[in-house]
Amino acid sequence: MQVIKPVVVLGLLISSLLANAEDRGKAYVSNQEGGVSIINLNTMETEGSIDIQAKNPRGIGVTEDGHYLITANKDDDNLSIIDLTTNQFVKHISVGKNPEFIRVHKGQVFVSTEPASTGKAPVAGQEDDDKDEVKIPARIAVVDLAKGKKIRDIIGGPETEGIEFSKNGKEIIVTNEADNTITVHNFNNGKLLKTISTKKYGDRPRGIKVAPNGKYYVSTLEMGNSFIVLDNQFKHLKTVATGESPYGVSFDREGKRLFVATSKAKTLEVYDTTNFEKIKDIPTGRRCWHFSFSPDDKNILLACGKSDEVLVIDTEKLEVTKHIPNKEIPWGVVAYPKSMGSLDNVK
Repeated sequence: MQVIKPVVVLGLLISSLLANAEDRGKAYVSNQEGGVSIINLNTMETEGSIDIQAKNPRGIGVTEDGHYLITANKDDDNLSIIDLTTNQFVKHISVGKNPEFIRVHKGQVFVSTEPASTGKAPVAGQEDDDKDEVKIPARIAVVDLAKGKKIRDIIGGPETEGIEFSKNGKEIIVTNEADNTITVHNFNNGKLLKTISTKKYGDRPRGIKVAPNGKYYVSTLEMGNSFIVLDNQFKHLKTVATGESPYGVSFDREGKRLFVATSKAKTLEVYDTTNFEKIKDIPTGRRCWHFSFSPDDKNILLACGKSDEVLVIDTEKLEVTKHIPNKEIPWGVVAYPKSMGSLDNVK
């Protein structure tokens, strides 16, 4: 019988620990013409996919413990729940018509459903074709993952888009693109607390993020080609011009820089949050809406749906360092361990 010497065992143990210590985690990409792609962040390569058993996934999120991945499926009016320990589909949960943006928070999934949305953006300088129609309020469906079902709805404005939570956890902040408002709701019961019109600053509020220190919010205005800064009482502080069609937005972990994806300008813009002066425009591709930092904050992964790729960006050099092919129209991306990004946040 072969005897394994203690020094050999110790060496194997150290190698194993080093390998685990160097594991950068994984990123998950929702694809509108497919399921979910898995990107290994150690190699920055697509290593597999997940069958979500639904069509047209858009919003995507992951639970705090990394056990479940959730997608919002536009064509099937439901969520897919995926067990990440096996990468296997678990169940569907019905949430309402046209689900899009989701956030996972405190064991619950908050998902915007848009009964009035046609899915098409208006043309700048032209009136909406449906301007005389009644704007149907959207709903934010609230799903309890432990119960496996929708437990209530929050009434938003027409075509609810982004969802964020206040730093103290007492409020939900929602962007409503069709009526140019940001609404603030009680976290526990969904009651409307405040409505902020963005009309004089710009149309179609989309992304919304709270600063890591909780002292202010930033919301992108897609048709205003700008973002606004609101204090923690939701008073307007500043409007900052951006490239054309800003959407996804995120701070870095320390809140020192703000990143804005401008889809028609084809850039990821970087701002210094001390004065909101622009640091750099990073050239990207077509319809790059959502992005996520890697868990170690060294890279950003940006989903570019009309360029058939996910871009990898070095956060120090602020340069694209890799193109990961993806021909299934990537929409959103999140990482685990949980990271900062346009679809997630680190509390």
